[in-house]
Amino acid sequence: MPNKTFENAGSRYIRQSVLPVIGPGGQAALARSAVLVVGCGALGSAQSELLARAGVGRIILVDRDVLEMHNLHRQLLFNEQDVRERMPKAAAAARRLRSINSEIVIEAEVADVTSTNVGDFMHSADITIDGTDNFETRYLLNDEAVRSGKPWVYGGVLGTEGSVMAVRPGQGPCLRCIFPDPPNAHLLPTCETQGVLNAAVVWVAALQVAEALKVLVGESATDFKLTALDVWQGMTQTVVVRRNETCVCCSEKRFEFLSGERGSSSSVFCGRNAVQITPEKPAKPSFADLRQRLEPLGKVTMNGLVLEFACEDRRLIVFPDGRVLVMGTTDPAEARTLVAKYIGS
Repeated sequence: MPNKTFENAGSRYIRQSVLPVIGPGGQAALARSAVLVVGCGALGSAQSELLARAGVGRIILVDRDVLEMHNLHRQLLFNEQDVRERMPKAAAAARRLRSINSEIVIEAEVADVTSTNVGDFMHSADITIDGTDNFETRYLLNDEAVRSGKPWVYGGVLGTEGSVMAVRPGQGPCLRCIFPDPPNAHLLPTCETQGVLNAAVVWVAALQVAEALKVLVGESATDFKLTALDVWQGMTQTVVVRRNETCVCCSEKRFEFLSGERGSSSSVFCGRNAVQITPEKPAKPSFADLRQRLEPLGKVTMNGLVLEFACEDRRLIVFPDGRVLVMGTTDPAEARTLVAKYIGS
């Protein structure tokens, strides 16, 4: 339960509530609000800390991964003790946030967001903020947001660049209006292979939280924008975006990722301690490009038929049709995390 013991608790948000865009009424609205943060990595940890310090009354954290040392340079909620304890990110984030603001409710779910549970998660919140590391989950969030009429805020970051867009179903465009289909995962770099600057993470997360706060305090949207930024160059570009009247999702109401028509699938191999991740459509990954990206991170071998990547105690075997066999686990969530990190998803 939230801690109400502070004598000066009423002054906690005074520097924020005096802002004309927030005001006492807006601050009270934040206290009544619930926000779902999907992914507690780089973006999610920055988002959730800003939300907690802003006085959002209830924050629901969902993440499927555990902490590693390389997370610490950009995932601001965590410390070395969390890594030593091999804490799940959601649990470690909740512990830290409760120490930052004991007056609000923090809920943590160590889970993989899928088509079977995304509705329950998003139903429990007023708005969802994207802290994910893959496009497939984003399209799933977009489907459920449009289906349920719940707003969400897209955000992505890679290298020194990022992008942000708020989706208000029924008012403006959804993600598929702007990006009708997910990009080919095998053609995209990942944070593991290209890297990410922590300052870019914070900038993207701050823009996402600002968009979420606008929704929560009841500010109407006069237009809808996609913002792209490069923190190293100190540049931003904002484009006004409009709803696509032929959008398969928000116009035709076909929720392909929610129904399972689109998206990758996973299969646990009985007796082999392995999970196979099959892409939505057969792909033809460039083994030469993958090798170049992965060699700095682990051992890569090719035999002309498959590419094998070994990192720590896991092996990823990539097939010519884009399938990836993750050896060393029977957990589909862990397998999807590894594929998203190293191969792309």
